[in-house]
Amino acid sequence: MPLFQLILIALIQGITEFLPVSSSGHLILLPSLTRLEDQGQVIDVAVHVGTLAAVVLFFWRDVREGLSGLPGALTGRLNTQGSRLAMGLIISTIPTVLFGAFLHFSGLSDALRSMTVIGWTMLGFGVVLYVADRFGPTHKCNTDWGPRDALIMGLWQMLALIPGTSRSGITITGARQLGYARIDAARLSMLMSIPTILASGVLLGTEVAVDANPAVIRDAAIAAALSMLAALLALSLMMRLLRSVSFTPYVIYRVILGTILLTIAYQA
Repeated sequence: MPLFQLILIALIQGITEFLPVSSSGHLILLPSLTRLEDQGQVIDVAVHVGTLAAVVLFFWRDVREGLSGLPGALTGRLNTQGSRLAMGLIISTIPTVLFGAFLHFSGLSDALRSMTVIGWTMLGFGVVLYVADRFGPTHKCNTDWGPRDALIMGLWQMLALIPGTSRSGITITGARQLGYARIDAARLSMLMSIPTILASGVLLGTEVAVDANPAVIRDAAIAAALSMLAALLALSLMMRLLRSVSFTPYVIYRVILGTILLTIAYQA
């Protein structure tokens, strides 16, 4: 695969994975709106691995705390912040894994990869994010996260499997609706991405590993490294901006892009 295309894919994935604008939707649209060939699942898995590495590095202190509390979470001893975080991540991941397995093995995941679907989800869930961010209360921080909120945010995250929804966007929407401050909503959303991306990476990775050849593996390694760097930059920028800026700029982008995609789709 040409280096230019690998760089483009890595930048799209790295920048959009943690911004509430849908990375999967942008990756699906890339071959649809250009003359580039579809990058395939191997590259998709690689750039997701890159963004996984980025979020682990960026939130390493939280990740380490969650890992230290994992034994307590598995045995039901939720007496530390780490064990409560680990339990929350487990609970929030279950709905997405179950729904993802259903879509994958039923074949519905391929049926949803259309410009029309992405246009409507980009537009509709952008408006939902605006309402939650504009009118949602702000009386919780990330240390208030418990099993109930984790389950609710996990159900929101489940919707992200519909292309164009945005995993970060929909989980931030759920967190803001529950009353979490913007910076804490984003932090929880990013931490929730770790087991989710890991689960999807394992599922897809085991399927495509058999067909991978040395050239594809080389391309995948380049794409993973570049997406990690792009994701670290995007994460750093977004977390800084959220101290003074709302999610409205992302909503505006989603509404404009969704409107353009629907116009193209219904004129075709």
